[in-house]
Amino acid sequence: MEVEDDKLIIKRLEKENRILKKKLERSEIDRATLETTNRNKEALLKKVICDLQEYQSILEKKSSDLEQTLADLSLMQTKLVEVEKMAALGGLVAGVAHEINTPVGTSITLASTLRDETQLLMTLVESGCLKKSLLNHYLDVANEVSSLILSNLNRAGELVHSFKQVAVDQSNSEKRIFKVKEYIEEIMISISPQFKHNLHNVSITGDDSISIDSYPGALAQVITNFVNNSVLHAYLPNTSGNIHIHIQQQGDRTIIQYKDDGFGIDPQIFNKIFEPFFTTARDRGGTGLGLNVTYNLVTQKLQGSIDCESEIGKGTLFTVNLPNSIST
Repeated sequence: MEVEDDKLIIKRLEKENRILKKKLERSEIDRATLETTNRNKEALLKKVICDLQEYQSILEKKSSDLEQTLADLSLMQTKLVEVEKMAALGGLVAGVAHEINTPVGTSITLASTLRDETQLLMTLVESGCLKKSLLNHYLDVANEVSSLILSNLNRAGELVHSFKQVAVDQSNSEKRIFKVKEYIEEIMISISPQFKHNLHNVSITGDDSISIDSYPGALAQVITNFVNNSVLHAYLPNTSGNIHIHIQQQGDRTIIQYKDDGFGIDPQIFNKIFEPFFTTARDRGGTGLGLNVTYNLVTQKLQGSIDCESEIGKGTLFTVNLPNSIST
């Protein structure tokens, strides 16, 4: 009986041993599988880390490129402002030179006439043939010619005075206190040759005493660009129009409204007018920079804001809102 029991115990132990062996084999397989999985995960993790490092390098390079692009854009914007400024100054010089040529040329002709009449008078005096009627004729001519010379030279002097102040302000960027209405009147006198032949009527209203501490050169550029924009876009060639500028002060702000009664701006392009290089008149010399430069000057240099309203057939209104005094 005991022998039978021992055999049963041995069989049970052998069975348990086989089960343990199978468990051990499965455990070994599981361990090997787990190690393989861990190696795969570790390899995948290393790949992810490498990819992240690569992406970080790409992002750093893109960030560097973007910073360089922004610096280039800023530099280009500065250059565009300078180019537009010099173009406006060149147009101003050409226009004023053309306008001055008329009174100066007329004065030269009148002076030549006066010289001839004087030489004739001297000849008559030396020959003893001078008559009272000839003397009176000479005096009449001298009086009329001298008045005309004075009138023409005064006109030339007025142009030179206005041009000098506006040109100096456009060529430098110094801040100073100036009367807005008086200064805009000088600007319009200086640039009037540019639109004189289009027969436009210009009126300027507002309080003469309004002064601001700002950059007059930048304001001159803004007004010049408004006028150029109206002449180029608002009217047909050789047609007349009306341009009105009104200045008013509201607290610590000065409002300049520039309005023309031209064609107005097409609603389809209205949102693009301040974009650089956007123009509908490239075939007529438009660069697409005028209003973009104007926007930048008003918002950055003059630290103000600019709004535009326009209606087809009724014209365009630009409203420039400037601080009475800027910090830098």
